[in-house]
Amino acid sequence: DKVAVVKPAEPPLPAATPGKHSTVDIAIIVIAVVTAIAAARVAEPFLVPVVVGILLSYTLRPLMSAAERLHVPRFAGAGLVIVLLFSLLSAAAWGLRGEFNAIIAELPGAARKLRLIAEESARDSDSKITRVKAAAEELDRAALAASGKPDTRVSAPNPTGTASQINNFLATQSTNAMVVVSQILVAFLLAFFLLAAGDTFRRKVARLAGASLARRRITVEVLNEIDTQIQSYMLTLLVSNGLIALCTWAGLAMLGVSNAGMWGMVVGLLHIVPYAGTIIAMCAVGAAALLDAGSLSAALKAMTLVLGIATAIGVGFTTWLQGRACRINVVATFVGVLFFGWLWGGWGLLLGMPLLAVLKSIADRVESMQPVRELLSP
Repeated sequence: DKVAVVKPAEPPLPAATPGKHSTVDIAIIVIAVVTAIAAARVAEPFLVPVVVGILLSYTLRPLMSAAERLHVPRFAGAGLVIVLLFSLLSAAAWGLRGEFNAIIAELPGAARKLRLIAEESARDSDSKITRVKAAAEELDRAALAASGKPDTRVSAPNPTGTASQINNFLATQSTNAMVVVSQILVAFLLAFFLLAAGDTFRRKVARLAGASLARRRITVEVLNEIDTQIQSYMLTLLVSNGLIALCTWAGLAMLGVSNAGMWGMVVGLLHIVPYAGTIIAMCAVGAAALLDAGSLSAALKAMTLVLGIATAIGVGFTTWLQGRACRINVVATFVGVLFFGWLWGGWGLLLGMPLLAVLKSIADRVESMQPVRELLSP
């Protein structure tokens, strides 16, 4: 008789653990993220005006709501809000026109004064660095003489080449300024159309979220949260930069720097761009103090003052306040701003915090983005 052999039952396969991803899933996610970052960097000329326009429309929404309460037609109200904002910016620029014209008119004399200060400092300096440079040059000449090679180094200055480099730099910066102005105009135009459209696109986004009522409700909550976060961020930015401008005005006035009020306003405006704006403002104020007093110590005092105010209010107080307003931890705020600065340069430094607030609002209500929510949460 045949004996039936009974095989032992195989153990069941382990059930998939929720939240766990396989190696293939993780690789696909990494490739998708890297591809999205590369696409965002390549598409910067298109994406930057679009993002600025969308954020600007969210910022101006309270003014648009006030115009609607006054029964102003939506199209006319959007135009009125944009014209009002543009008029305020133009009035501020016109108010500083006299001071800037005076600075431009003094540029030749300032350059001559800087040259005289540099020559006097070079004559009076007898530091170790100068001696080390002289010793290095003598060693180079001795090495060339021992090897029998001729000394082909050119010691005479080349002012023509320096002037050409300065002209090229000015031409490049003028082109960049025109590009920035065109991007701002496109952003204003997009903000106008978004304000005139009202809730049309919000309803479209809610419908695109799916047929489920729960998904549409979550989408509407995310859009409302983004609205609140952006407005809180802009209010924080206005308060902190205004405080920086006032403190800089008072500090420069105590140091005796001319046009202290104008320089305070310039520092406050430049601080809108995180980190890089502070460096530019510090250099500009230092140059102004150097030309006023004619000494490096006065310039260093003014630069230290600007750096101290920007560090205390901008880096410390503002970062803490923005983190509390947007409910994002300070480390994630700093790293995120640096990342967007690497991605889009100056625009990235300016837009980094609002984009982090938008990402946090989405991650708070999408379950699949739980790791992002955990990284950004305070």
